[in-house]
Amino acid sequence: MVFGYFNRKRKNREIVDGLYRQLTGVARDPAFYTRLNVPDTVMGRFEMLSLVLVLFFRRTDSASPAVKQLAQDIVDTFFEDIDHSIRELGIGDSSVPKRMKKLARMFYGRAQSYGNALSVGDIDALAVALDRNLYPPRDDRAEPSNADMMPLAKQALMLDATFSKLAEPDLLSGKLLLAAQQ
Repeated sequence: MVFGYFNRKRKNREIVDGLYRQLTGVARDPAFYTRLNVPDTVMGRFEMLSLVLVLFFRRTDSASPAVKQLAQDIVDTFFEDIDHSIRELGIGDSSVPKRMKKLARMFYGRAQSYGNALSVGDIDALAVALDRNLYPPRDDRAEPSNADMMPLAKQALMLDATFSKLAEPDLLSGKLLLAAQQ
């Protein structure tokens, strides 16, 4: 009986890790960085992973409790990955919690702004939000626009539509990309 619990927990961890790897793979698609104006930097990669996760969580938001728990486990894995990455970059232990709070605020802010734009189908607002997050305002830069980010916003809409078609049994078994390619 006890061993069954640990086997089930290990299987769930494998599914979460597999889905997270697949989502990370989507966010690391070279096309984002070579053709869709995403800077190939640590923050550019954070922004893309945030976008992909927001799109995935939009799918899981209206799902069964089991899928919602899976999504929560992926959020936890995401923040564990960020914590690990920050430490690998050489950030001192005393600074990590402060940076994690800042990155968490950034992520949830993006979830809200991207989600709001996607919920009403406002591709212009999505492109402006992407521009604002990928290219923060500076003195030598104009206000956020949508021109450079429109191709990325269109790609995000397509990915959102793909994720919306994912079947719950596929998600629960860790089949993200296979389901998306059908």
